[in-house]
Amino acid sequence: MQLFDLVAMGGTFDAIHSGHMALLNKAFSISSKVIIGLSSDQLATKKGKNLVNDYSKRLSLLKSVIEKNFPNISYEISKLENDFGPAIIEGSVKALVVSEETSNKGLLLNDLRAEKNLPPVKIVVVPMVLAEDGKAISTTRIKNSRSEERRVGKECRSRWSP
Repeated sequence: MQLFDLVAMGGTFDAIHSGHMALLNKAFSISSKVIIGLSSDQLATKKGKNLVNDYSKRLSLLKSVIEKNFPNISYEISKLENDFGPAIIEGSVKALVVSEETSNKGLLLNDLRAEKNLPPVKIVVVPMVLAEDGKAISTTRIKNSRSEERRVGKECRSRWSP
């Protein structure tokens, strides 16, 4: 059921995981059109993100995931140079889809929209997707896990190699 004509969401999408899929699924399930803000390399770096993929690669991966999993859905990807992008000025945005971790962004967005005499958006909070260990899945955890696997693997190879 389409509750909103237009919703917004955003992220870095460096390593697309089940948490991102939950956000995308929610956004596409409640709206006939979704604006997805994709963090620029500069914004991601400013926020302390250690990127594996540059903007063009992340954009390509995100488009591929959307087209494969959400065919025939109307969406637009906007490069984010700040936390909110077009959601601040796009008066027809009706809702912002966020994770529990970023739910405070909705309050900030509505404050900025009020300053521009725009109506507030509905904040749609998507629960964090948990890994087998009960902790929230995140790109940082995935990268750290891969790094740990490589380190342990290297130690095992050097320790057990002839």
